[in-house]
Amino acid sequence: MSGKIKRIAVKIGTSSLTHENGTINIAAIERLVRILSDLKNRGIEVVLISSGAIGIGASKLGIKGKPGTIRERQAAAAVGQCALMDLYDKLFSEYGYVIGQLLLTKDISDDPVKRQNAENSFATLLSYNVIPIVNENDAISTSEIGISNFGDNDSLSAFVAVLSGCDALCIMTDRDGLYDSDPTENKNAKIIPVVEEITDEIIAHCGKASSRGTGGMITKVNAAKTATEAGIDTYLINSAKATEIYKIVDGEPFCGTIFKKRS
Repeated sequence: MSGKIKRIAVKIGTSSLTHENGTINIAAIERLVRILSDLKNRGIEVVLISSGAIGIGASKLGIKGKPGTIRERQAAAAVGQCALMDLYDKLFSEYGYVIGQLLLTKDISDDPVKRQNAENSFATLLSYNVIPIVNENDAISTSEIGISNFGDNDSLSAFVAVLSGCDALCIMTDRDGLYDSDPTENKNAKIIPVVEEITDEIIAHCGKASSRGTGGMITKVNAAKTATEAGIDTYLINSAKATEIYKIVDGEPFCGTIFKKRS
């Protein structure tokens, strides 16, 4: 391994894991699993933060579009998480890797005991060469029942990257990176390859959220802010060009945006 990254957190969103109709994009997941398994073969530890449970669950339950009520969201999460983990387990096992599921809630970040328990879980799983796969516990994590949630898996990914002691965070999305203007409205928009500091100007470049996702660029930039302030370089790449992650771990120029860690 020619790069310096030894442990990387990789986050992939709902819009990258599902088709427009909400069903699982098997080809996309197979590509992701193959690449992450190859990173493992190179000796790089991987933590995966995966969205998609609610979208996949809604499709299986026959719910059109995003679930409209908290109860529907909870039910979709419960059903979809099973389907998602089952597929990950089958695909990673083909490459000889074991996965472990961690469903987190925001209160872990506020409770020192729970936080330490979570840190211990990550450390132990990684010591056994397991690939932790993380999602928010959407089946129970709602403000209605008194538990604050992360609100999006971009924020969760930054928290997990810090919690699991990662050297880098890679957020995969449906865009090539952070643009200097909204590419859906400006065909001449250009990618910002390097962000040294997340300023109000950088935040102003964020556009609208995907119709199937919950965050959008603003949550990714906020996640990058959390991670970089904790000393973790954060990379934003297009999930359709997931092989760019090889260039990232090798320290080579890549298609996307790097948010540089604060020294």
